[in-house]
Amino acid sequence: MNITLYVIQGLLACIFFMAGIMKVAKNKETLREKLGDWTDNYSENKLKLIGLLEVLGAIGIVLPIFISSIAILVPIAAIGLSITMIGALILHLKRKEKDKVIVNLILLLLALFIVVGRLYV
Repeated sequence: MNITLYVIQGLLACIFFMAGIMKVAKNKETLREKLGDWTDNYSENKLKLIGLLEVLGAIGIVLPIFISSIAILVPIAAIGLSITMIGALILHLKRKEKDKVIVNLILLLLALFIVVGRLYV
């Protein structure tokens, strides 16, 4: 079980780190081209904030693997990523973007699996 949790943590960290860095580094027009017109719902600063939160969540979900004394950070980071995915899920449900809803739902379930696995197992 522990190995499964580590693998999922690494996978989520990679996904959220790359997505977050892109949102932080690119301008709104580039993000619109790469991610879709949902970015029109947010200002450039809000998109950068979302990206920063994704990067911090990615770091928080794997850093305790190397520094075991801060292990509580993993479920906290996974809860934060879950909240981010709930927001994304709501946005894409309203916009009837089924393919993005499915991706958001999978990422949400993986993050919740980490929360439960690290708090209760």
